[in-house]
Amino acid sequence: METLENRKKDHIDLAFKSQAGLPELDNRFHYEPVLREHPRNGLQPFTFLGKTHRAPLWISSMTGGTKLAGIINRNLAMACNEFGMGMGLGSCRIIMEDKTYFDDFNMRRIIGGDLPFYANLGIAQIEELLERNQVSKAVDLVRELEADGLVVHINPIQEWFQPEGDIFTHPPVETLRRFLDRFSFPVIVKEVGQGMGPESLRSLLQLPLQAIEFGGFGGTNFARVELLRDDRAKKEHFEPLSLIGEDPASMVGYVNRIIQEEKPMCRELIVSGGIKTFLDGYYLIRKSQLPAIYGMASTFLKYARGDYEQLRNFVMNQVQGLEMAYAYLTIKE
Repeated sequence: METLENRKKDHIDLAFKSQAGLPELDNRFHYEPVLREHPRNGLQPFTFLGKTHRAPLWISSMTGGTKLAGIINRNLAMACNEFGMGMGLGSCRIIMEDKTYFDDFNMRRIIGGDLPFYANLGIAQIEELLERNQVSKAVDLVRELEADGLVVHINPIQEWFQPEGDIFTHPPVETLRRFLDRFSFPVIVKEVGQGMGPESLRSLLQLPLQAIEFGGFGGTNFARVELLRDDRAKKEHFEPLSLIGEDPASMVGYVNRIIQEEKPMCRELIVSGGIKTFLDGYYLIRKSQLPAIYGMASTFLKYARGDYEQLRNFVMNQVQGLEMAYAYLTIKE
């Protein structure tokens, strides 16, 4: 049993190993240690995407269609239910025509009815549905999954690099306008790893979207994923293009400036792309002048592939870290 004397001795021994220099200081925050007690009652519930959340995290759209993907999605849906988070599925294209893998996506009964749950299609599939006058298939998809709406992912660089990729025949913003006129459910628009510049964000903010998800540069780079699947010569030639994009912090800044100039129709953000820790997420959503939560794709995926308890412990640590951040950290201007 540890005694006070032993603990103090440990503190002395560990103090020599725990020296921190100024280069390690996280300069994003003011630390205010005297204004609040230790958090005891969890995070404050809040409304986002029209439903009550208990944590400002979002399960960013990932995967589906294999046995492993079914395990991943079930674990993620269980975490959403336990901790009060929303979830966007990976691309549901595979189940629009063939229901073989439907159960890998059918997570409403696990996540529950009180939390946001969104289906997902690419802008290329939306363009195709419009050209064929088959928007009803997207409506049916959302209804069959009992989803709240649809994430539309936009990924021109990835599709261009992909040998079997889809070619866009219209600017995505035009496709979105046509789709929103015919689709009756809420829509979230996201990029998948390169982010979006200020004029793209400006155009999306003026559409009646439920939210914009950044998918900023810094996380999984799907353009590079496609290059790695291709021949070496092509990879060496086009790799510089895979290194362009917009990081989430810059995108928050763009949106903050845009909404000072014009009133947006879309008023919610999901900040994602390269967010590694709860402090990254906390900083960005507090910087945002629009209501925001943060998404983590690859980090959640890392813990969701096996036993649920691993994922549960990870999310619990995220939530507890956020509790401390809200209690003691303010954002430096």
